[in-house]
Amino acid sequence: MLHPAKGKVIAITSGKGGVGKTFLSANLAAALTRRGLRVLVLDADLGLANLDVVLNLYPKLTLHDVFTGKCTLEEAIVAAPGGFSVLLAGSGMVEYSRLTPEVREDFLRLIGEVVPRYDVVLLDTGAGISDVVLFALSLASEVLLVATPEPTSLTDAYATIKVLATQQQRQLIRLVVNQAARPGDGRAITQQLQTVLNRFVGAGPGGGVRLVHMGDIPVDPAVKEAVMRRQLLLVHTPGCPAALAVGQIAGRLVDTVLRAHAAS
Repeated sequence: MLHPAKGKVIAITSGKGGVGKTFLSANLAAALTRRGLRVLVLDADLGLANLDVVLNLYPKLTLHDVFTGKCTLEEAIVAAPGGFSVLLAGSGMVEYSRLTPEVREDFLRLIGEVVPRYDVVLLDTGAGISDVVLFALSLASEVLLVATPEPTSLTDAYATIKVLATQQQRQLIRLVVNQAARPGDGRAITQQLQTVLNRFVGAGPGGGVRLVHMGDIPVDPAVKEAVMRRQLLLVHTPGCPAALAVGQIAGRLVDTVLRAHAAS
């Protein structure tokens, strides 16, 4: 595992696709930017990138161009509507579907270059537990896992947590429950997952993983409308329940992760 800067690199991931991971990455970046932070979102889903779709951006240069030397890092980083910076990846890049030594070295060099320039770097990873996804997660000092209350999402979330605990010795993973139907759903789900992890993965110093519930994002029709319009929710409907929830999650990240690591 590589920890280039504690607290500065946060990976946003999920066990299952379609749970709102990229939606959260983009809107969380906007919420952190509003708190005065310099934020970069790096699209680490190299094979099926869609951050550009969420942000309604049409990049001429991507991460692929940086890796192949066709442009500089500065040329590929673009401004997003929420005031933060993004480094987009091209979609359908078969050569990035496997973790080759070249991809590993390119990623390591990239992280080393961007971390000193920003207060926080969000890695919008792919879903699942492929070697490319797991390597991207290993670059982060914090993992924010997104899940929904559906059984399939929770099963895949458990599998992802188990792999991170056993292969990367992660002792703490932060959980966000999206599309929560009722207040308190996320805490109940977090506790259920923690109980299963304690039983089958282990608990205690060095022998288990602790889940931290960072917040719920409620079911909100404004989310679908913003996604269909390809706008940030925090720009489209900043006062809706889901947008307020994202803002609260950003506040918890600042208080429990960014400030804590800055002070240590």
